[in-house]
Amino acid sequence: MLKWLHWGIIPFFIWFLFADPDALRRMGPGWFQLHSINGLIFVTLALIWTGSHLQKGLASRPGPKLPPVARRVHPILHKVLIWGLFLVAPGGFGLGLTSAVVLHAGGFLPIAPPLNLPQAHAIVSWLHIYQFYALALIVLAHAAFHIWRHVSLRDNALRIMAPRALHRFL
Repeated sequence: MLKWLHWGIIPFFIWFLFADPDALRRMGPGWFQLHSINGLIFVTLALIWTGSHLQKGLASRPGPKLPPVARRVHPILHKVLIWGLFLVAPGGFGLGLTSAVVLHAGGFLPIAPPLNLPQAHAIVSWLHIYQFYALALIVLAHAAFHIWRHVSLRDNALRIMAPRALHRFL
Protein backbone atom coordinates (compact mmCIF):
# COMPACT_ATOMS: atom_id res chain seq x y z
CA MET A 1 0.00 0.00 0.00
CA LEU A 2 2.84 2.39 0.84
CA LYS A 3 4.31 2.00 -2.66
CA TRP A 4 0.95 2.97 -4.18
CA LEU A 5 0.62 5.97 -1.85
CA HIS A 6 4.20 7.01 -2.48
CA TRP A 7 4.00 6.92 -6.27
CA GLY A 8 0.33 7.93 -6.41
CA ILE A 9 0.85 11.20 -4.58
CA ILE A 10 3.80 12.34 -6.73
CA PRO A 11 1.81 13.53 -9.79
CA PHE A 12 -0.50 15.57 -7.57
CA PHE A 13 2.46 17.02 -5.71
CA ILE A 14 4.03 18.09 -9.01
CA TRP A 15 0.70 19.59 -10.12
CA PHE A 16 0.55 21.80 -7.02
CA LEU A 17 4.16 22.87 -7.39
CA PHE A 18 3.40 24.43 -10.76
CA ALA A 19 -0.36 25.09 -10.83
CA ASP A 20 -1.34 28.71 -10.18
CA PRO A 21 -5.00 28.92 -9.06
CA ASP A 22 -5.40 32.45 -10.47
CA ALA A 23 -4.08 31.39 -13.88
CA LEU A 24 -6.32 28.30 -13.81
CA ARG A 25 -9.37 30.46 -13.07
CA ARG A 26 -8.54 32.61 -16.10
CA MET A 27 -8.22 29.47 -18.24
CA GLY A 28 -11.79 28.49 -17.43
CA PRO A 29 -13.92 26.72 -14.85
CA GLY A 30 -12.92 23.26 -16.05
CA TRP A 31 -9.28 23.87 -15.18
CA PHE A 32 -10.07 25.18 -11.73
CA GLN A 33 -12.39 22.21 -11.21
CA LEU A 34 -9.49 19.90 -12.10
CA HIS A 35 -7.34 21.77 -9.57
CA SER A 36 -10.01 21.27 -6.93
CA ILE A 37 -10.35 17.55 -7.71
CA ASN A 38 -6.57 17.15 -7.60
CA GLY A 39 -6.56 18.88 -4.22
CA LEU A 40 -9.17 16.51 -2.83
CA ILE A 41 -7.25 13.47 -4.07
CA PHE A 42 -3.93 14.84 -2.77
CA VAL A 43 -5.33 15.55 0.70
CA THR A 44 -7.08 12.16 0.82
CA LEU A 45 -3.81 10.37 0.01
CA ALA A 46 -1.93 12.49 2.55
CA LEU A 47 -4.49 11.70 5.26
CA ILE A 48 -4.37 7.98 4.44
CA TRP A 49 -0.58 8.09 4.67
CA THR A 50 -0.71 9.91 8.00
CA GLY A 51 -3.34 7.49 9.33
CA SER A 52 -1.18 4.56 8.28
CA HIS A 53 1.78 6.12 10.04
CA LEU A 54 -0.24 6.69 13.23
CA GLN A 55 -1.51 3.12 13.16
CA LYS A 56 1.66 1.25 12.15
CA GLY A 57 4.55 3.67 12.61
CA LEU A 58 7.24 4.12 9.98
CA ALA A 59 7.18 1.46 7.32
CA SER A 60 10.95 1.39 6.93
CA ARG A 61 13.99 1.14 9.12
CA PRO A 62 17.42 2.59 8.51
CA GLY A 63 19.40 0.13 6.40
CA PRO A 64 22.43 -1.68 7.81
CA LYS A 65 24.82 0.17 5.49
CA LEU A 66 23.81 3.63 6.74
CA PRO A 67 26.44 5.48 8.77
CA PRO A 68 25.40 6.59 12.30
CA VAL A 69 24.43 10.15 11.32
CA ALA A 70 22.26 8.90 8.45
CA ARG A 71 20.63 6.37 10.82
CA ARG A 72 19.51 9.27 13.02
CA VAL A 73 18.38 11.39 10.04
CA HIS A 74 16.36 8.59 8.41
CA PRO A 75 13.35 8.49 10.80
CA ILE A 76 13.35 12.26 11.29
CA LEU A 77 13.28 12.92 7.55
CA HIS A 78 10.44 10.46 6.99
CA LYS A 79 8.36 11.76 9.90
CA VAL A 80 8.81 15.37 8.79
CA LEU A 81 7.69 14.36 5.30
CA ILE A 82 4.59 12.53 6.57
CA TRP A 83 3.57 15.33 8.92
CA GLY A 84 4.35 17.94 6.27
CA LEU A 85 1.93 16.16 3.92
CA PHE A 86 -0.66 16.07 6.69
CA LEU A 87 -0.37 19.80 7.37
CA VAL A 88 -1.53 20.58 3.84
CA ALA A 89 -5.05 19.53 4.92
CA PRO A 90 -5.42 22.00 7.82
CA GLY A 91 -3.99 24.69 5.52
CA GLY A 92 -6.75 24.02 2.99
CA PHE A 93 -9.32 24.00 5.79
CA GLY A 94 -8.01 27.42 6.86
CA LEU A 95 -8.48 28.69 3.32
CA GLY A 96 -12.08 27.51 3.33
CA LEU A 97 -12.73 28.84 6.84
CA THR A 98 -11.50 32.36 6.08
CA SER A 99 -13.06 32.54 2.61
CA ALA A 100 -15.96 34.82 1.69
CA VAL A 101 -17.78 31.94 -0.06
CA VAL A 102 -18.13 28.23 0.54
CA LEU A 103 -15.22 26.44 -1.12
CA HIS A 104 -15.87 22.89 -2.30
CA ALA A 105 -13.10 20.32 -2.56
CA GLY A 106 -13.54 18.42 -5.78
CA GLY A 107 -16.50 20.65 -6.57
CA PHE A 108 -18.83 18.90 -4.13
CA LEU A 109 -17.33 18.62 -0.62
CA PRO A 110 -17.65 21.82 1.44
CA ILE A 111 -14.28 22.53 3.05
CA ALA A 112 -15.42 24.73 5.94
CA PRO A 113 -18.06 27.30 6.81
CA PRO A 114 -16.88 30.60 5.31
CA LEU A 115 -16.28 33.31 7.91
CA ASN A 116 -15.48 36.06 5.36
CA LEU A 117 -12.21 37.17 6.92
CA PRO A 118 -10.27 38.75 4.02
CA GLN A 119 -7.15 39.68 5.98
CA ALA A 120 -6.97 36.26 7.63
CA HIS A 121 -7.61 34.65 4.23
CA ALA A 122 -4.65 36.52 2.74
CA ILE A 123 -2.42 35.36 5.60
CA VAL A 124 -3.64 31.75 5.41
CA SER A 125 -3.17 31.79 1.62
CA TRP A 126 0.40 33.01 2.03
CA LEU A 127 1.11 30.41 4.73
CA HIS A 128 -0.44 27.62 2.65
CA ILE A 129 1.69 28.48 -0.37
CA TYR A 130 4.95 28.68 1.56
CA GLN A 131 4.06 25.61 3.60
CA PHE A 132 3.82 23.72 0.32
CA TYR A 133 7.16 25.03 -0.95
CA ALA A 134 8.77 24.08 2.37
CA LEU A 135 7.29 20.63 1.85
CA ALA A 136 8.89 20.61 -1.62
CA LEU A 137 12.30 21.16 0.02
CA ILE A 138 11.61 18.24 2.34
CA VAL A 139 10.64 16.09 -0.66
CA LEU A 140 13.88 17.07 -2.41
CA ALA A 141 15.87 16.19 0.71
CA HIS A 142 14.03 12.85 0.89
CA ALA A 143 14.78 12.07 -2.76
CA ALA A 144 18.42 13.18 -2.42
CA PHE A 145 18.83 11.01 0.68
CA HIS A 146 17.58 7.90 -1.11
CA ILE A 147 19.54 8.62 -4.29
CA TRP A 148 22.66 9.08 -2.15
CA ARG A 149 21.94 5.74 -0.47
CA HIS A 150 21.47 4.03 -3.82
CA VAL A 151 24.55 5.52 -5.50
CA SER A 152 27.03 5.74 -2.61
CA LEU A 153 26.04 2.85 -0.39
CA ARG A 154 24.54 0.63 -3.10
CA ASP A 155 21.95 -0.58 -0.59
CA ASN A 156 19.05 -0.99 -3.04
CA ALA A 157 16.91 1.55 -1.17
CA LEU A 158 15.43 2.76 -4.45
CA ARG A 159 14.65 -0.75 -5.68
CA ILE A 160 12.55 -1.40 -2.59
CA MET A 161 10.18 1.50 -3.36
CA ALA A 162 10.48 1.72 -7.15
CA PRO A 163 7.92 -0.01 -9.36
CA ARG A 164 9.18 -3.31 -10.72
CA ALA A 165 9.29 -1.90 -14.27
CA LEU A 166 12.07 0.48 -13.19
CA HIS A 167 14.25 -2.14 -11.47
CA ARG A 168 16.31 -2.86 -14.58
CA PHE A 169 17.44 0.80 -14.61
CA LEU A 170 18.47 0.83 -10.95
